[in-house]
Amino acid sequence: MSGPSMFVRPRSIRRGAALTFVFATVLVTGAAAASALGGEAGNYPGAGARSAVGSTDRAEVTEAAAKAMAEGKSGSEAAEEVVSRSGDRWSAVYSAREYEDVQQALDGEYVGVGLWVRCRPGGRIEVAGVQPGSPADRAGITAGDRLRTIDGEPITGRPVTEVVSLLRGAGEAQPYGGRAAAAGTPVALGLERAGRSWDETLRRTRLAIETVTAERSADGRTTRIKVESFAKGAGEQVRRAVREVRDGDGILLDLRGNSGGLVTEAVTAASAFLDGGLVATYDVQGRQRALYAEEGGDHRSPLVVLVDSGTMSAAELLTGALQDRGRAVVVGSRTFGKGAVQMPSELPDGSVAELTVGHYRTPAGRSVDGDGIAPDLAVRQGAEERARTVLGGLGHGS
Repeated sequence: MSGPSMFVRPRSIRRGAALTFVFATVLVTGAAAASALGGEAGNYPGAGARSAVGSTDRAEVTEAAAKAMAEGKSGSEAAEEVVSRSGDRWSAVYSAREYEDVQQALDGEYVGVGLWVRCRPGGRIEVAGVQPGSPADRAGITAGDRLRTIDGEPITGRPVTEVVSLLRGAGEAQPYGGRAAAAGTPVALGLERAGRSWDETLRRTRLAIETVTAERSADGRTTRIKVESFAKGAGEQVRRAVREVRDGDGILLDLRGNSGGLVTEAVTAASAFLDGGLVATYDVQGRQRALYAEEGGDHRSPLVVLVDSGTMSAAELLTGALQDRGRAVVVGSRTFGKGAVQMPSELPDGSVAELTVGHYRTPAGRSVDGDGIAPDLAVRQGAEERARTVLGGLGHGS
């Protein structure tokens, strides 16, 4: 589960920057809806400028939605109007389907055929990428192929979000009122490549979202661990990658473009590099709480963290912890600045409002929201090369 919001508008951008804590089951920080679509995903705009965070009254939002529905109007639109007026740039209202997309992304899986799509000039819909091992990959579809039709419907000129919905299909009712096609259902695609047109029928399947990858440098002295988001299981994947690093070798933790995810996963990832201790503090309606790393992490290997303006929420929480605890050198550009604590609430029409209830701080007490994390070494061009140089200076990394 997750939720985003920029101040007032545009609506799509507000949904692109998420940080959420969901209580009772897990703590969550923001996987953006843009990345939440996983495989069947489009290219979406990023979030915008920093500003002060307001707050939204939960009762007022729910009351506005109920009143609108009683008058035959849209409850979710009424709720979003209240959120927009509040000045709370992080709170947002999701349709049931949008919220389902976010939940699936945080679960680290989705049902689909493994295509990423984008809109080209003239409304042309093009395959932006194909997930390895997916139905689309096995059918020989490649990036750059034109997607002309889905189940016989022309899609040129349609918004990417609609194309994504057609790829995912409709099926049984899901939690919060959404609907998604089941694994095994067919989808017919009309494709074009280099002037040749053909049709391909694929069957949707349940696919895992690759969020963590690890690769060793040519000389074997450095391991680069790239974390795309903190979906379910990402923290343990980071820990496994760290366990495979030889004593004294360098680690390059790449959090560039990481839009956030589950706080519990970020804390687990922190446990890979810390021998216990504080990771972050946060407040919920005035009550102070804390998050701690588990003992036994690798607290000796040289470590550099790569960040940029797309490093958000849970990724910022992890970065701040490693920086404040003196565990890592942070290289890159200032991070996004998303540190609002939010809670979700289902509205009468099945949509979900996520509203700000507090903020989190790094171990040294720094507020992240609106400020972000400043790197120890600010680098705009060639950040990875500089990071490797710094890592070499810390120890055996290269």
